[in-house]
Amino acid sequence: MSKRAYNFNAGPAAVPLEVLQRAQAEFVDYHGTGMSIMEMSHRGAVYEEVHNEAQSRLLGLFGNPEGYKVLFLQGGASTQFAMLPMNLLTEGKSAGYVKTGSWANKAIAEAKLIGDTFVAASSEEDQYKSVPDLSNLQLPENTAYLHVTSNETIEGTQFSSFPDTGSVPLVVDMSSDILSRSFNLKDFGLIYAGAQKNLGPSGVTVVIAREELIQNSPKHIPTVLRYDTHTKNNSLYNTPPSFSIYMVNQVLKWIEEQGSLEGIEAKNREKAKLLYHTIDNSGGFYRGFANPDSRSIMNVTFRLQSEELEKQFVKASEQEGFVGLKGHRSVGGLRASIYNAVSYDHIKALVDFMGEFQKKNG
Repeated sequence: MSKRAYNFNAGPAAVPLEVLQRAQAEFVDYHGTGMSIMEMSHRGAVYEEVHNEAQSRLLGLFGNPEGYKVLFLQGGASTQFAMLPMNLLTEGKSAGYVKTGSWANKAIAEAKLIGDTFVAASSEEDQYKSVPDLSNLQLPENTAYLHVTSNETIEGTQFSSFPDTGSVPLVVDMSSDILSRSFNLKDFGLIYAGAQKNLGPSGVTVVIAREELIQNSPKHIPTVLRYDTHTKNNSLYNTPPSFSIYMVNQVLKWIEEQGSLEGIEAKNREKAKLLYHTIDNSGGFYRGFANPDSRSIMNVTFRLQSEELEKQFVKASEQEGFVGLKGHRSVGGLRASIYNAVSYDHIKALVDFMGEFQKKNG
């Protein structure tokens, strides 16, 4: 095998090498069927076993709490921005949103097209360099749900904890940090996440929800956009992204092998600590974007003294085999996305490169 890249892409992102190798071994002939998993009918017993196993394995990582359902949908988190209020923002209700950056803003914009919304908290005045304190939120009685974006990939901020919303369902977009750390699923009404960062390849979106929230969708919305359609049909109402779901199942197996969520979290914090230490101890050559108390352990955003120097950094890094270190086009700067599949050794290689670059350009 040729040398693999140091992959710091924000998404689609790195997939564990062990998972890729297992998928490669089964790609042409899955378990003696003479077919690839992507060639099979989604109505067949072989594929349904994979489908159901992935659902069960995902809930198992959270301790199998009662009353929760896993859906495999399509359209990415961007479709959930609309599907969520279509299903839960009913007449007479208002949806609360926490405004923390680029992805939260997209979710708010879609919800406003559907029904009444309000901003429950915001870090806009801080240029989205932090996440707001949600410990003392006062939500109106008619609040349909409170929506939080747990991790902003573009700004590099992340909530370290989540509010107790009482009887109001807490809904969280976890696209960029799902399964990166431990949490109690019972604290949430609904979680959704595109798979292409920590769960597998692009093509499938995971929704984990309390069953009562997704059992009775409004009758006036299109059938394929109703949560209850997919709940009643075990996410097999239409042809699912079967190969992507197979890959999710393989990634979930790999997470179990890493010590489940506790083991993954310990590794992620160790990786982030090393990278942030390098930034903070560079004498100002590298400058972190997010406030220290709101820093993401998934997306590390930083700047140099000038855009020209940042361009030099990106060019030099690419020559050394590093991929994806250019910041998002909307904000510029630099960003290292260090999702579950990015190894500590790759972080070490990055900080060594950063040290050499500083020596040459500092």
